[in-house]
Amino acid sequence: MPSALVIDDNRQMADSLCQMLKLLGIKAEAAYGARTGILTFTKKIPSMVLLDINMPSVDGFEVLGYLRRQPVLENTPVIVVTSDDQPETARRSKEMGALAFILKPVTVESLEKALKEVNLL
Repeated sequence: MPSALVIDDNRQMADSLCQMLKLLGIKAEAAYGARTGILTFTKKIPSMVLLDINMPSVDGFEVLGYLRRQPVLENTPVIVVTSDDQPETARRSKEMGALAFILKPVTVESLEKALKEVNLL
């Protein structure tokens, strides 16, 4: 069974995404914030990461950069899930290696569509 790590500083959003992933047959764990998410990688490597961009202190771009600099994590699929609808944010996410970009609010259908488009479901 594939596994996902959801990194979002908003607990309600992270838990909601975990529930949606479980409905799609993906084991999911939430990390409430960037630092917690990075620490989680040291324990286990998920099949994929769903990553918020706008978080306090350490943002999602910094987390994505960290992932891409670690040889054991550099190929971990990342899907950016954010309320930031600026074209620059989507462009930068893709340039840094995110496979997909989903705007909040997320539905099960939009999540399923994105996962299928990048062959993670």
